Amino acid sequence: MGFELKRNGIYQHVLDLKENERRCVSRGVVPVTLNRTWWWLSGGRGLGTVAGTGVGAWPWGGRFLSSTLQRDRRWGWGTWGGGLSRGASGRLSELRPWIATGGGPGGGGSSELDKGGRVRCSRRLWMLLGTLVLVFLTSLFFSMSLRGGVGLNYLEPPSWEESRRVKLVPNYVGAHRLSSPDLPQQKTCACLRCVGDPGVSEWFDENYDPDISPVWTRDNIELPSDVYYWWVMLQPQFKPHSIQQVLLRLFQVIPGRSPYGSWDPGRCLRCAVVGNSGNLRGAGYGASIDGHNYVMRINLAPTVGFEEDAGSHTTHQFMYPESAKNLAANVSFVLVPFKTLDLVWITSALSTGQIRFTYAPVKQFLRVDKDKVQIFNPAFFKYIHDHWTKHHGRYPSTGMLVLFFALHVCDEVNVFGFGADSRGNWHHYWEQNRYSGEFRKTGVHDADYEAQIIQRLAKAGKITVFPGK
Repeated sequence: MGFELKRNGIYQHVLDLKENERRCVSRGVVPVTLNRTWWWLSGGRGLGTVAGTGVGAWPWGGRFLSSTLQRDRRWGWGTWGGGLSRGASGRLSELRPWIATGGGPGGGGSSELDKGGRVRCSRRLWMLLGTLVLVFLTSLFFSMSLRGGVGLNYLEPPSWEESRRVKLVPNYVGAHRLSSPDLPQQKTCACLRCVGDPGVSEWFDENYDPDISPVWTRDNIELPSDVYYWWVMLQPQFKPHSIQQVLLRLFQVIPGRSPYGSWDPGRCLRCAVVGNSGNLRGAGYGASIDGHNYVMRINLAPTVGFEEDAGSHTTHQFMYPESAKNLAANVSFVLVPFKTLDLVWITSALSTGQIRFTYAPVKQFLRVDKDKVQIFNPAFFKYIHDHWTKHHGRYPSTGMLVLFFALHVCDEVNVFGFGADSRGNWHHYWEQNRYSGEFRKTGVHDADYEAQIIQRLAKAGKITVFPGK
């Protein structure tokens, strides 16, 4: 009978404990397990939990797994199996006065339990924040050790490698913007004035593109779509052929590669661009022209009989099919194509001789050195039209094409035979043309604008113009 009363009293205390635990949970206080609570309330008789060994029991019934118990034991949030943890012993000390007083809803034990729960929650929050900060600092120091320290690149001056990289690529358009203004001006050649020297003219550097090749080769055989459509519309009356097949056949006849290299600080490659203006007659530039490494001439320009004024030496002859002529073995024939038919013609003229007519009679066979034949790149053609002549005229004149060809392969460029003579006549030096001004009135080329470009290039120090007579 006494045992039953004692047991009923314990059961009443447990019911009170459940009720107050519910109140703790509603206030945000983490519940405790009943393993040791049962043991303590039973006086050490080993009543155990209602859930059985190895499984936690909530005060209001139900179970939670042993993994939860392990987590609670690790953080001091509960107790089980062997010995009380610090968190559990603290909770039991708080529960003793509450149980002794009957655990009434308004009793002092409840307020003390609320206070202890808040302290424990605050302690756990600070432990969690401290752990996160520790993890962050550890990862930060680890990344710093891998990188060799924290670098603020925007506060550091340019390294030696960066300044050296600018020197190794002297033909880069923006190289002068990367170098320090205190450093001496970099030279891209051994001439007195070099075309490729950056920082001389902002206007020139903004428009000059050293990466575009003036020669059409196997490496740049494919044209961008905008270039192709612009190019075939230069003479739209001709049906375009399959450009890939035409070029593949052509490159079986000619080398299809560019003979020009990049800038060389130890080289001085001097080029003379010789136009056909009547201002050459009587100028006496012949010896000066022949003294250049490259002498570039245009279309049918003769030298025999005009050696004193126009020189006798020629390395490059720029022509289109309707103006082509036979050349000496040491002269490079540079074809300026305006349509795909021109590519078919040069292939035929160097092999089978099938084509005799385009819009005018053309040479059936052409006697030139096949290994020196070069094709003017249509992408370079459009680059001049976009960047330099700025769409003035339908397309640039052959003289402008040759001038900018030289500006991309030579170190020093000198210009002869461009513009009108002293009396304002526009005619060829080998003939008296009574229609001297007709070239300026065709609308195909804007001669006045091209003359302004030449003057501006001369003012920028990129070319030297010999005015003639």
